Amino acid sequence: MLNVDCISKTYNKQAIFSNLSFSVHPGEIIGLVGENGAGKSTLLQLLATLQSPTTGGIQLYDWYYKQHRKLVRRHIGFVPQEIAIWDNFTVRENMIFFEKLAWKKKSEKELKQLCLDMNLDRWDEKVHTLSGGMKRKLNLAISLIHDPDLILLDEPTVGIDLKSKKEIAAYLKKLAQEKEKMILYTSHDMDEINELCTRVICIGKDPFYKNLLQHAGKKIISF
Repeated sequence: MLNVDCISKTYNKQAIFSNLSFSVHPGEIIGLVGENGAGKSTLLQLLATLQSPTTGGIQLYDWYYKQHRKLVRRHIGFVPQEIAIWDNFTVRENMIFFEKLAWKKKSEKELKQLCLDMNLDRWDEKVHTLSGGMKRKLNLAISLIHDPDLILLDEPTVGIDLKSKKEIAAYLKKLAQEKEKMILYTSHDMDEINELCTRVICIGKDPFYKNLLQHAGKKIISF
């Protein structure tokens, strides 16, 4: 389980957010919504160990982020908004390259199956020839090579076609239900949030997202 205990983040004496506390259980997909600048991406970076909270603490299972950072990182998969893959490599070459950087090793057959599981079947094609949806799937597949328990997704379907969105959503549901992964998912697409997420964290002062979620009957954690 992931426990976030009263964390705050401040830049240049200005608070991004304050006193956030929540937990994520295995098998849950938690949405993260709020207006631009509310701190959604910052929160994901804290959970990914890329930044540290100004106050408060974060714990994954029995490991505290502050004391066990290297160990915690082995169990996290982080997908940023920016697609971070090699355009001039094939899908195969990308997967093999990033597998060599991962702490958990996989065979080429396992890497290919990981791609096929999310309908990414362009194994020998150069990345620059792929659609936006296929690139997003590859970005996600790379983050899952080491089989993380906590998966952090920052707008993973922005700018792609509806079919690819549905395929990514179906795959994430399968990961949560069958492998009990903990998933945090940020998106401005409220239909996507309502369909995919069991609970939603709403941060920021704008009541727009909170009102939409309440109307849809979603369980909300509001900050």
